[in-house]
Amino acid sequence: MSSVKTEIHVLNSGLSPEEYLHMSAAIIKRLHIPTHRTLSLRFGSRRLQVQVAPLPRSRRNVLRMTESIADNLGLAHGDILRVSYEDRTRTIVIGPAIGVMLPSMSDSPDRPFGNVTAFCKELHGASLNYGGLVYFFTPDGIAESDVDGLRYASSRFKRMRFPIPDIVYNRLTTRKLENKDSVQQFFLHVKSKHNGHVFNEKFLDKNDVFSALARDPTVRRLLPESHLFTKYEQLNSMCKRYGCVFLKPVTGSLGKGIIRISRDGGRIICQFASLSGSVRKTYSSLLKAFPTIKSKVQGKRYLIQQGLTLITVMERPVDFRALVQKNPHNSWSITSIVGRIASNQSFVSNVARGGKLCAARIALMQSNLPSHLVASVYMTLRKAALDIAQVLDSEIPYHFAELGIDLAVDAAGRVWLLEVNSKPSKMDGTPLSTGKIRPSVKKMLLYSRALSGM
Repeated sequence: MSSVKTEIHVLNSGLSPEEYLHMSAAIIKRLHIPTHRTLSLRFGSRRLQVQVAPLPRSRRNVLRMTESIADNLGLAHGDILRVSYEDRTRTIVIGPAIGVMLPSMSDSPDRPFGNVTAFCKELHGASLNYGGLVYFFTPDGIAESDVDGLRYASSRFKRMRFPIPDIVYNRLTTRKLENKDSVQQFFLHVKSKHNGHVFNEKFLDKNDVFSALARDPTVRRLLPESHLFTKYEQLNSMCKRYGCVFLKPVTGSLGKGIIRISRDGGRIICQFASLSGSVRKTYSSLLKAFPTIKSKVQGKRYLIQQGLTLITVMERPVDFRALVQKNPHNSWSITSIVGRIASNQSFVSNVARGGKLCAARIALMQSNLPSHLVASVYMTLRKAALDIAQVLDSEIPYHFAELGIDLAVDAAGRVWLLEVNSKPSKMDGTPLSTGKIRPSVKKMLLYSRALSGM
């Protein structure tokens, strides 16, 4: 469907007939829009009856509407949208309407979304470059025919009611919120009733991910030995095979709940990830350690996984986070790869646990990896991330448009998968710069546009 980027101008009510849109003559001509006839105007799920009149002397692509129409749609003066025309249904379509579902919002006028507020502003800035309206809402803002949320306009966040969006970008950060009946019903409503799209719609289960990848020969060799943890005998067997074993919560994130079990001579060392770093305990045998381990994993599903001897930077383990995203052609592409160096207080490298970021190439060059392997390992990291994304896209029955793929490199230069995150943090990666739109945000906007057909 052909579309044109246009600027929205909002007129004071009373200066124009209420049902009229005034549109640049060039847009009318290009899209073959009939004038002075009753047409439908659609934005997201909302439809209005309008007539179109030309603006013959406009030098820019402009769409003028009254305040009442703009308020009805959640639009503001200066918005940049795409406009198209469906001749069969006599419908002018403007958009895309992109709704970002976030876990919560505060009463703070400057930081309503806490530490992701800057990211929200960046999304708005990208919409002004590429066309579309991005608005933000929480599960509490869901209603049957619209959503109550915030948008950014005139250098501030403004609360409005918006239509059900064409595209929902799921940024919920807990499974509890995501699994609420109201949220799941909303996702279904968007897809089935409004022919919309929801992406990154589910948290990933580590066991499901490793099981899916193990079925594909392309990526199977990237997987450390992993099983759903069930009993002591299984742990004992893994510990005998490998010098180090990890227990990871199947539904965990940010390194929470990870247990590292290793041998030091005849003793067993257990490290438990905590908010302040890690707690280290020593036991005379695995049998003596097991009651503590069992108490930590009781009632939760855990994955038991082969430990790896990772390359190090300044004697600290380093792993790699690849951000892979869908492009407008529905293909996976690498947006960034960063090295994550663990802090000296933790055995996990998450930034939330004090880990430090640097460019992947720099991390490889500064590590104890032999220098002649740096270039080939970097290319292997890129290929591994793309292969994993493509396999999961075909094996996991949910819509994902971006994935954070955590990879490791061992002392021999072999690349391994650690885990896949369907809600990669927006605080990781390139720092926000005033007025600069990061490639990851640009890709999200362009992919949303492509999904909407605009």
